[in-house]
Formats: sequence, structure tokens, C-alpha cells
Amino acid sequence: MNTSTSSVPQSNPAVAASAPPLASGARHVFKLGLDVDLRFVVTATQCDHGVIKPAQKFTRAQLLLWVRAQVAAGHTVHTVYEACGFGYTLHHALVGAGAQSLVTTPMRLHPEARRKNDRADATQLCVRLSRHLDGHAHELNPIRIPTPSEQERREVGRQREFFKRELRRLENHGRALRIEFEHETLPAGWAGPRKWKQLSLECSAFVREQLEPVVAQIRACQAQMKLLTAQIEARVAHEKLPKALGALTVGLLDGEVCDWKRFTGRKAIGSYTGCCPSEHSSGGVQRFGHIDRHGNKHVRVLLVEAVWRLLRWQPNWHARQKYLEKLKHGASLKKKIAVALARQLAIDVWRWRTGRATAAELGWTLNAATAPTPTPPAAC
Repeated sequence: MNTSTSSVPQSNPAVAASAPPLASGARHVFKLGLDVDLRFVVTATQCDHGVIKPAQKFTRAQLLLWVRAQVAAGHTVHTVYEACGFGYTLHHALVGAGAQSLVTTPMRLHPEARRKNDRADATQLCVRLSRHLDGHAHELNPIRIPTPSEQERREVGRQREFFKRELRRLENHGRALRIEFEHETLPAGWAGPRKWKQLSLECSAFVREQLEPVVAQIRACQAQMKLLTAQIEARVAHEKLPKALGALTVGLLDGEVCDWKRFTGRKAIGSYTGCCPSEHSSGGVQRFGHIDRHGNKHVRVLLVEAVWRLLRWQPNWHARQKYLEKLKHGASLKKKIAVALARQLAIDVWRWRTGRATAAELGWTLNAATAPTPTPPAAC
């Protein structure tokens, strides 16, 4: 393949000097494996089915400028990078520049190698992208990119979970402090106005002085949790929800899943929960192990917690009968069965939210719709 090179538009000489070369003439397909860092993107490039060039480090602006130039010249650009804490801003920027971008689940790119670095990761991603485009779909596991509004809604639920963990950490910190200096503990909810008024008199001057800032932080966390909870519940407050599946649980599930209609079958939603058993089978021997946890951990926690409530408050739930029958074989299976029912609950909620089944067909009793709770003002 004979390709000539042309320079990047000279609006930025520094970019023109360091950007990858542009191919002109025939229309080509460029495949880019990207290893994303905060300031730089390590990029491995392949033109058509040629040799993958050594990975290079570019700024995000340089990469986008190169992509725009290639697309303007009539070439096709495919990119892939692993989902990470940097979100989807790079994906949206690449799509805006004209590239066909994929974001794949994190994976062990070279499990047998003893060397791992950004350049090797970018090269391996480029190799997998090339195979994926050639029809080997298993080489990558592209994820669904949420819309900005879906991402914001999901983040509200995760922020609430963050403050919930922070609240627990602060309460435990206060208990540890008093245990260390006074050999006494603090009860649940010790930072509440009434309890703290009494407990502060029992603590020494030093402990009281150290705990007062902690009390202020705990109350700030509680106020923020109330605010976020009201926002989540308000989205589904107008609906009739199944008993034991409250507005908070349904709102959090909707936020995490983003769109229930994205799943085409029960196997897809079951796999998304990570509650499917692992397997190590060969020939006529079939072995199943613990759940694979390949899914959304936030959804999995919500489902397992909801299962215990449904078992108590939804006696006609069709899966409950299966649970009671299996429980007769041994109470030690109780937790394992609860996890299995969490997968079934995910399927049932998917069928209910997409209109494939009514709550009555699933054996659920609905509560009346409630008026939205007024959102409290944010804490200063």
C-alpha cells in the first residue's frame, strides 16, 4: 500500500509537529487503540490491515485534531478505549469529531505477559479492535453509553451511596475515639440533637471537643442524603409501585439501568446483575461455582436487599413459592437462594417496567401512588 503524507492544518505548529501522519489519496480505515490518562492519550494506530505502528503519546486536543483531519479527508476512524473513571467525555468528543468510538469493559489485555504499560495496552486494544471489526465480536465487550441526562440521574444515586458510607464512617470514627479515651462506646444515632445533648455531658472535655466537628459533619451528610433521597423518589412518586419495592429502590434501579428496554431478553438482564453462576465444565462433567459478579454491583446490592422484603410482604410472588420449596431441603441454602432470587427479581422488574407483564401477573400487590415529597433546601 503506497500512501503519501500531508501535514496537519498549521493552526497549531506544535500539534502539526507531533501528531500522527495523515494518509491521502485512497480512502482508508484507521483503527486506534487508546490508553487514556488525565492529560495524555497513548495511541496505537493501524491503517487498514497494515502493521500497527508503535504507540505514541498525544494530548487530547492533538488526537481530536488528527481525527477531524482524517474524517475531513474522507477516511474512516475507529477508536476504542476501556471504561474508566474519566467517564465518557472523550467518547463524546471523538464522536463529535467524526470517529466511530467504542468503549469496552476493562479486561486483562495480556494475562500471560509479565510486562504491562500504557503503550502495550494501547497496542493490544488496537489488535482487539481490528479483530472485532473483522467479525470476531468476542474480542471486545462494548458498553452502552448513557446519555448525559441518564448519567446525571445515575450519579445522584451514587452520590447518595457515597454520603451513606461517609455517614457510617464518621459515626464509627466517633465511637472509636470515645473507646480509646474513655473505654465507652456511643449508641446508634449518637449524633442526633437529643442524644448528643445528653452524651456530650457524659464525655470528657477533650473527647467532646474532638467530637463536635464530627457531629457537624454527620448532620451535614444526613441533610445531603435527605436532599438526594427526595430527588430520587420524586421521579417515581406518581407511579403505583409494588409493596416492598419502594420509591427509593425503584428510583435507584431505574437510574442504574438507565433504559430497561435496552435488554432484548431475560438472559441479558440476568447477566447484567452479575448473579449468574460461574462454570468450569468439560465433556460430560458440569461444574457450577459462585456467582461471577460480572455486572453492575449497585444493581446487585439493591436486588438482594429487595428480595428479603418481597419474601415477607409479597406472599403471592411466583418466585417466593420456589424459595419456600427449596428451603425445606436445608436452611443453609437460604443466602444462596436469596442471590438466585435476586436474578429472578431483576427479570421480573424488567418485564414489569417494559410492559411485558403486569404486577398482578407476577403476583405483586401495588401500593397507591404518593404525592412527590417537597425537596428540602440544600444545606449550607
